[in-house]
Amino acid sequence: MGHSKLSSLKGSVSLGLVVAVMVSPLQALAQGPAQPQQVQAPAPRPQAPAPQGQAPAPQGEAPALPGQAPAPQANSQPATQPGGMLPAPPAPVGNKFNPPPPVSPSAVPAGPAPISDLAEGLLDAVVNISTSQSVKDQGAGPQPQIQEGSPFQEFFDDFFDDKDNQGGNQKVSSLGSGFVIDSSGYVVTNNHVIEGADDIEVIFPDGRKLKARLVGTDTKTDLSVLKVESKTPLKAVPFGDSKKIRIGDWVMAIGNPFGLGGSVTLGIVSARGRNINAGPYDNFIQTDAAINKGNSGGPLFNMRGEVIGINTAIISPSGGSIGIGFAVPTELAENIVHQLIEFGETRRGWLGVRIQPVTDDIAASLGLDKARGALVSGVVENGPIKNGEIKSGDVVLAFDGQSVSSMRDLPRIVAESPVGKDVEVRLLRDGKEQTVRITLGQLDDTADAADGDEPAAPEGQSPDAQSPDDQSPDDQGKNDSGSPDAGDKSSEPVTVYGMTLSVLDEAHRKTFGIAESVEGVVVSEVKAGSVAAAKGFKAGDVVVEIAQDFVENPGEVAKRFDVLKKEGRRNAHVMVADKTGNLRFVALPLE
Repeated sequence: MGHSKLSSLKGSVSLGLVVAVMVSPLQALAQGPAQPQQVQAPAPRPQAPAPQGQAPAPQGEAPALPGQAPAPQANSQPATQPGGMLPAPPAPVGNKFNPPPPVSPSAVPAGPAPISDLAEGLLDAVVNISTSQSVKDQGAGPQPQIQEGSPFQEFFDDFFDDKDNQGGNQKVSSLGSGFVIDSSGYVVTNNHVIEGADDIEVIFPDGRKLKARLVGTDTKTDLSVLKVESKTPLKAVPFGDSKKIRIGDWVMAIGNPFGLGGSVTLGIVSARGRNINAGPYDNFIQTDAAINKGNSGGPLFNMRGEVIGINTAIISPSGGSIGIGFAVPTELAENIVHQLIEFGETRRGWLGVRIQPVTDDIAASLGLDKARGALVSGVVENGPIKNGEIKSGDVVLAFDGQSVSSMRDLPRIVAESPVGKDVEVRLLRDGKEQTVRITLGQLDDTADAADGDEPAAPEGQSPDAQSPDDQSPDDQGKNDSGSPDAGDKSSEPVTVYGMTLSVLDEAHRKTFGIAESVEGVVVSEVKAGSVAAAKGFKAGDVVVEIAQDFVENPGEVAKRFDVLKKEGRRNAHVMVADKTGNLRFVALPLE
């Protein structure tokens, strides 16, 4: 009987050990690190009924033996008896004392997609531009005066006098970037990279060096086209549409920064339509892709491998990239490049007007809802406008179907239009919108009379601007002597808004040096701190028009101001000429 009970006990203990061995791996699995795929929990194991008077054992545990304590719970402290089974160790904690186990490489995020394949296919089309030019040797400057017989006289003579190269030339070299746009050998770069160069050499990624000749250059957009002769077709890159580029799009620059050819940088488009006052047609793409000295003339690519800009300028206090670089967009550059290849020069449309910005005050004086458009301050004589289609004081709101949001829009839109094209111009005149048709001329880049030259000073306009006084003396209310009627009381001086207005007679012309072509009412004095002074009026200015009506004596000026004020106008739209005839418009507050 005792032997039978001992055998039964041994069997029960053996069963308990087997169950413990089977459960422990399951507990370790449950406590281990989570796997990438979802693991389904195993079904609970069937359990034998407990003896009478004894509670059933929890699932996953061995039943208690007679005379023994129940098996410990899964979250209880481990048993300390010899031979007892310890629970699985706790899950690893990620800290410097107990770092987590290594993660499988397949579980690590891949990061942004690489551009290695894209760059590899474009590198061969991007070249280095090496130039050299002869510069007149200016010497080392004036030689210090050394007393005759001084022991240092010979030293100073040898140091400062260059007897072997007196009046000679020095070779100066520079490096830039460029890219091939045609397999026959046409290369695009910046004008400032090759300007003044005696020799131009194009260096290809494979080490080949080819002499280049200058096909054409455009200083207003800082673009040039070169031509090299190659025995084999060259790798070329296409132009893309920069109008489709959006702020935040990825772009890639390739160039020759600091002489390190074939350098690739990546960034995004930070802004569009930037005006950095580099020229009359500024419309730059701004990017944070690293652009440094030597990148000038290199391409800015989109992620399809198309050129959407030519890297031209950077803003940098230190001379290195700070993430603000500028590229000429292809919407402007492509047409110029094709013209340089075809004609060796640019052929821009020309409207023949002088313009100035529309300020908030001017917009209010003209009845515009907001400041927009380009205000015509003068018409170039012998230009495309021959029959008064556009007049001084008009505001150009749209040109050839394109809206003119600001003054700088008009020169760019006109320049991009074909020469000789018949275009519609929508403008505001006398408070009403109307449309006129103009046939564009060709802009002579060597002439000073270019559309949209912004005045350097408020009164700075072209002397070629045609004044509205190109009428006969009789039309302007003069007598046979060419001066206003002396008996008219309106010819007496009048002081309004802090300025004294007088008849423009020969005495005033001589006093202020006013040209004979200028007509109107002269400002003979301006009170300091007055409304007129705040708007830039000064003695010697000539008031030509008020609200697009010509004035010829002080009384008419005062009367026009009163009429506008009674109409509820807050500002008077005044055309002012300086002593040479340069025109500008001023919104003079009437309140």
